[in-house]
Amino acid sequence: MVIFKKIADLQRLVGKEKASGKTIGFFPTMGALHEGHLTLLDKAKAETDVTVCSIFVNPTQFNDKNDFDKYPITIENDIYLLETRGCDILFLPDVTEIYPNGQTLTENYHLGAVETVLEGAFRPGHFQGVCQVVHRLLDIVQPDKLFMGQKDYQQIMVVQKMIEEKHIGVAMVIVPTKRADDGLALSSRNARLNDDDKNKALVLSRVLSHIKDNIEKEDFRVLEQRAGQQILDNGFSKVDYVSIRNANDLSEVAQYEANIPLVVLTAAYIDGVRLIDNKII
Repeated sequence: MVIFKKIADLQRLVGKEKASGKTIGFFPTMGALHEGHLTLLDKAKAETDVTVCSIFVNPTQFNDKNDFDKYPITIENDIYLLETRGCDILFLPDVTEIYPNGQTLTENYHLGAVETVLEGAFRPGHFQGVCQVVHRLLDIVQPDKLFMGQKDYQQIMVVQKMIEEKHIGVAMVIVPTKRADDGLALSSRNARLNDDDKNKALVLSRVLSHIKDNIEKEDFRVLEQRAGQQILDNGFSKVDYVSIRNANDLSEVAQYEANIPLVVLTAAYIDGVRLIDNKII
């Protein structure tokens, strides 16, 4: 695996590979890698010739500075995992390399209603920051395919919207959420949880499964409210949302209709750590 910290050096090698007819697969991360990230790598290796991973903790997508300051950094282990799994290139820039002119958002991304609901409502400005960094990284790497995980369901929709708006020639590949054997969705933020909290966090996948199993039988709002209470009863301090939405645009849905694809999403806090999860119905 080749590690680059400078854009020019990365682009020199990637350009050479593309000129020889090879396809480039790219998956951006913020580090603290786990098996979920490695499934993105596996998928990229299967579908493209050269795999590029970036590790960059993007300050512009954190609306809570405390969350940014506490984000886990495990770079030595990250490098080890990528190297042993067969990643070709790691891009490891610092903030000034990504934002040489400062971090202030200079471009407004027109994302529509998907930016204002759920994560967008609870984390104002978050998706503008996400689009800023993903747009920048895509411009740097120039990949043929972009690989992202389903766990960040709304983020995927936002990035796809940005790709379409900016006419970026990259294909999005969505990789299913990787879960531990007990059902917990793998997340870098899980590293901040103790074993007891990880056990309590299993309630998230359980309530999502319960909603999926009962979606045709019960009122949507009742299902959401019951799930939210169960999360609180299992040791979470706050639930931002449990919400059943149209899987295509995240609009609200009043009742079950067989022709409407659904997804149920949740975000909640345990011991100061905010966890998200979702399940496609």
